Amino acid sequence: MLTTIERRQAIVELTNELGKVNVAELSEKYLVSTVTIRNDLNSLDKKGLIVRSRGGAVRNSRIAKELSIKEKHCEHLAVKQRLAVMAASLINDGESIILDSGTTTEEIAKQLHGHKNLVVMTNGLNIASELAVSEHTNIMMTGGTLRKKSLSFYGRQAESSLVNLRFDKVFLGVDGIDEKAGLSTHFEHEANLNRMMSQISRETIVVTDSSKFNRNGFYIISPLDGIDTLLTDSRIPAAYKDYLEQKRINLIIVPHPDDD
Repeated sequence: MLTTIERRQAIVELTNELGKVNVAELSEKYLVSTVTIRNDLNSLDKKGLIVRSRGGAVRNSRIAKELSIKEKHCEHLAVKQRLAVMAASLINDGESIILDSGTTTEEIAKQLHGHKNLVVMTNGLNIASELAVSEHTNIMMTGGTLRKKSLSFYGRQAESSLVNLRFDKVFLGVDGIDEKAGLSTHFEHEANLNRMMSQISRETIVVTDSSKFNRNGFYIISPLDGIDTLLTDSRIPAAYKDYLEQKRINLIIVPHPDDD
């Protein structure tokens, strides 16, 4: 039988796939009472992961769909490349940094070949491969279990590799940004690792295109005010500009290619 967290994640995935679900069918499918299912739906509704409806729930259009690494590479590529150029300008020679797994951070890695004396820790197989040709970059990998969909390593071994280390900056990519839910991702172990990366870094920098705003993944990485810098494009919703200013979070905006 599934744990509560596993069942609720499965309910979100099923709701996104079908568009709507009902209590009776979920109760039968997951072998739990209708009371338990109602509690699940109420909890998921409060988190904004589904929308509660009479007798069941419907898909929340704000939930981000998890894409494969190949799909992500093609999505918003021009924006990611602009973000990467700006992100690389925030990295000084001689610094130690962490690049989280992902296609946006892979674009950052492509911009680092001219930097010198860098130490780069990553849990991304694609990122390590990109940096392998850089003469002046020392590469560290977390190790762990490889998640093929995202080419990222995760698990206890990955987390233990970060113990007793300290970095100047971490660059995180996310699946969703929401003012209430904060930063989120689709994969529990990735959220755990991202939190640890932030804890051992002097500065946390989130790099994301504007399509990720007002969207949620299933697992929370941190509150939005738990970061130092947000780097995004000019289509960021206005409400987030005000929020970030109030929280004194450094906001860096690059022009969206379609607005040139």
